[in-house]
Amino acid sequence: MQKDIRESLKNYKEKNVELSANHSSKFEDLLQQEMHQHKPKKKNYEWLFIAASVVLLVSLAIKFYPSNTIDEDPKITPKEISLGSISPEFQTIETYYTNSINLEISQLELTDENKEMVDGYLLKIAELTKEYKSLTKELNTKGVNDSTIDALIRNLQLRLQLLQRLKKQLQQLKNLNTNQNETQII
Repeated sequence: MQKDIRESLKNYKEKNVELSANHSSKFEDLLQQEMHQHKPKKKNYEWLFIAASVVLLVSLAIKFYPSNTIDEDPKITPKEISLGSISPEFQTIETYYTNSINLEISQLELTDENKEMVDGYLLKIAELTKEYKSLTKELNTKGVNDSTIDALIRNLQLRLQLLQRLKKQLQQLKNLNTNQNETQII
């Protein structure tokens, strides 16, 4: 095939092709049409980027601009008054009773036999704890007075007495069960 192309090229003679007289004017007209054709312009969003940057800078400046205004009415929450915050003696009393109550509760032995009795006592203690909290609120609203302080101390004493009574009853129940088991064995 290569020979065929070579042979055909040997026999090829160029023909003199002459351009028409108005060829250059036609070419210029086509060139002018192509150059002056109205292409759809791309929308320029550069102004939108600039506007977004300005808005961002202004918002950051507002956020971090130090304000010299000082709140004249600062929101200071008043410290809650409790029995222990009135005086060191009351602090000692409150600490003694709360620690004793927590100790008694931690020493309770809960079994299936005494669960109902323990739950009953714990409900009474929970009611007394709610009452103690309401008395503390009363102490904060009405101020420190002897009747509220006495009621708070009596509440702590009553809770401790209930736990001690529960402990005695659990011990009696345990002794009773032990005696019954011994008599059944004999």
